[in-house]
Amino acid sequence: MATPDEKKIKADKRLREIMTEYYIEAKTPKEQTGKKIAWITSGGPVEPLHAMDVIPIYPENYGAMCGAAKMSTELCEKAEEMGYSSDLCSYARGDIASAAVNGGPIGGLPEPDMLICCNNICGTVLKWYQVLARYFDVPLFVLDTPVCHTGYEKETDIYVRHQIGEYVAFLEAVCGRSFDYDRMDEVGTLSVKAQKLWQKVLDTTVNKPAPMTCFDAFFHLAMIVTLRGTQTAVDYYELLLEEMNDRICKGISKVEPERYRLIWDNLPVWYKMRWFSDKFGAHNAGFVADTYTSGWCGTLPYLDENDFLGSMAESYTRIFLNTGIDHMADNIVKMVEKYDADGVVFHSNRSCKPYSFGQYDIQRIVGEKTGTPCLMIEADMCDERKFSETQVETRIDAFIEML
Repeated sequence: MATPDEKKIKADKRLREIMTEYYIEAKTPKEQTGKKIAWITSGGPVEPLHAMDVIPIYPENYGAMCGAAKMSTELCEKAEEMGYSSDLCSYARGDIASAAVNGGPIGGLPEPDMLICCNNICGTVLKWYQVLARYFDVPLFVLDTPVCHTGYEKETDIYVRHQIGEYVAFLEAVCGRSFDYDRMDEVGTLSVKAQKLWQKVLDTTVNKPAPMTCFDAFFHLAMIVTLRGTQTAVDYYELLLEEMNDRICKGISKVEPERYRLIWDNLPVWYKMRWFSDKFGAHNAGFVADTYTSGWCGTLPYLDENDFLGSMAESYTRIFLNTGIDHMADNIVKMVEKYDADGVVFHSNRSCKPYSFGQYDIQRIVGEKTGTPCLMIEADMCDERKFSETQVETRIDAFIEML
């Protein structure tokens, strides 16, 4: 059995240092950094921003930080006082309120010079970013990606590729200089390399016992979202991968002994991550994979590192949340087989409708194709008012008995 110290992932410290430096730079007056700031949706094409030396800021990332710090509920209540419905995404409510009162763990985000919105994750971001554009009085660019229910059509490719060209022109106009295509090639190469490394990190949990759980992956995801396309992300994931392989060699696992291997679907319940980890861990059950963190390397087959800008249209359109129910179910079936999972836990997330609609159908399909027990729990990624600990605990206990 590993000691508590051995179970800790050493790379955690480095990640915190990098993210602290990132937010310090972002909050440093622009007169000192000389860099513009863009707020961008989590599924948006960040690489062109790095190519133009623009600092990307993710309101959704900040929403996760607020949730983990248990500061989201107060911000959500503030948004509701401002007239926004309690049924609206808790990321959106938290971000809109945070912008108004400079709330959250770092006192709000730095004001943006531009907003980049891509609707490949949901439709809520369209109105959310329109609200922000009016509030900050800054230009907004919207990248519209048609839903790929049955496949990626030629017409879709033409339509989105044209918008990528408009995106480049938008950045040139806001930044006041020509787009750096040579730098874009470098950023594209780094982005692909980082995504491949992230996939290798996630693949280490195929090992028995797994060197980490999805709760660790939720934390280490920050780099591939925020700094994708930078040498910093590549260096970090090389470090993390080396540590995971070392843990495998030494037989170190977060869950000892690892009796049950589980898959998580949907976003984390940020304010209850430790609780879920401890609750399942007490039953010797570990989450070895999830559908959320794998989303940032799931479109690698559609990327061409030799023509990254040209392949962005397909890769950003075909992300997990922009596909159909059959594809989502098939993805989980493959995960069950790949990671030799004993069960699947679905988080029916009140905030994230695109992720949660259809989960009962997905649960049925996965059960029929794999015979794997499934558990559905109701919660919200950030709003603690939507979580009933007693109810969820009872369901978890009953689920473990089925395994």
